[in-house]
Amino acid sequence: MRVINTERIPIKLWLDNIEEGALAQARDLANLPFPYKWISIMPDCHEGYGMPIGGVMAAEDMIVPNAVGVDIGCGMMALRTNAQGIEVDIIKSIMGGIRKVVPVGFSHHRDVQKWDGFDRAPNIPIIQEQLLAAQKQLGTLGGGNHFIEIQKGDDGFIWIMLHSGSRNFGLRVAEDYHKKAVQACERWYSNISTKDLSFLPFESLHGKEYFEAMIYCVEFALANRTLMMDRIKDVLNDNGISFGSNSINIPHNYASIEEHYGKEVIVHRKGATKATKGLIGIIPGSMGTSSYIVQGLGNPESFMSCSHGAGRAMGRGQAKRELNLADEQKKMDGIIHGLRTERELDEAPGAYKDIDVVMDNQKDLVEIVTKLTPLGVIKG
Repeated sequence: MRVINTERIPIKLWLDNIEEGALAQARDLANLPFPYKWISIMPDCHEGYGMPIGGVMAAEDMIVPNAVGVDIGCGMMALRTNAQGIEVDIIKSIMGGIRKVVPVGFSHHRDVQKWDGFDRAPNIPIIQEQLLAAQKQLGTLGGGNHFIEIQKGDDGFIWIMLHSGSRNFGLRVAEDYHKKAVQACERWYSNISTKDLSFLPFESLHGKEYFEAMIYCVEFALANRTLMMDRIKDVLNDNGISFGSNSINIPHNYASIEEHYGKEVIVHRKGATKATKGLIGIIPGSMGTSSYIVQGLGNPESFMSCSHGAGRAMGRGQAKRELNLADEQKKMDGIIHGLRTERELDEAPGAYKDIDVVMDNQKDLVEIVTKLTPLGVIKG
C-alpha cells in the first residue's frame, strides 16, 4: 500500500501503477466534502464513470449513485463439484447444455421466471416500470465481461463459476438516480469537480429511494446468479457430476451501512468486494488466467475490502485495435473458449491486468484458499 497526501483526505493505493484517468478520479473523490478518513483504491483499479472501478469510499451522510455504478449488485458465484476430473467431451457437453438453459448477451427468457422477491418489489417508479421485463431477465447472463467457467481447482475438484449482475434493473436505477443527483447538486450549487460525482443526502427522499432501490437490485442480482446456478446444476447432473458444497455468492457493486473506526458510514464499493475477516470471496482473472477463492483478512485500511477481479489493462476499443487474435488464442491453449474473431478481443486475456500481480498486491487484504484454472469459458 502507498499513500497520496496531496488532497483533502489521503488516497491509499494497493497498486504501483495507476492510469492517469483513474488517479484523477481518485483525487476528485478525495476532494469531496463528505468522504470519511481516506479513499481506498484496490489493485485492479481502472478508470470508470466518476469513481474508478476498484474504488472504495466511506461517506458521511451522502450517497453517490456513480460510486456504486450502473450494474448494481454485479458479482460472482462459485460452486465446487464432487468431480475430481473431467473429460473434454464432458466439458463440451456441459457448455452446450448451459447455453440451452441460460440466455446470454441481450437474450432473455420467453416466459416469466419465478422469484418471491418480485412480490415485495418496492413501490418506486423506476422499479415498478422495469418489473415485468425483469421477470424475463431473471436467470440470464448478460453481456460484456459476464461469464460462466468450468475450472479445475488446486484442491483437486472441478468448480463452476459465474459472473453476472442485475440486468436492466440496475442500469435504469443507476441512470435515474444519477440524473436526480445531478439536478439536486445543481439546485444546491454544490461545489463538485464533475457532475459524474453528483450525490444525494442519505436522509433525503431521493437518497432513501435510491438506497432502497439499490438494495433491491442487489437482491435481484443474487437471485439471478442463484437461478442460473440451479439450472447449471441440472446440466451437471445430466452429465454425471454431483456437488455437495455450499455455493459462494458475493456482490462487488453496491453501498452498505457499516461501522468503521467507531463511526457509522455508507461504504461504496465499485468493482470492489467485501473482505471482512474470515469472509469467503471470489476474485476472477481473465478468461485465459487463474481465478481465486479467497478469505478476507479484515484490513481496516481498505474498509475491509479487496479487488473484484484482475481489472482491465485496456479499454474495449483499444483492445480490439491493438491485440493480435492469434497471440491471444495461443494464450488460451487447452481451454475451450469462444474467442474466434477480432470482435471478441475486448475480452481477451491481454485486455486485463496480470491477476498474479493483483493478488500479490493485496496479500494484506485476503489470503488465497483455492486457485482455479479455466477449462471451458462461456462469455456473455
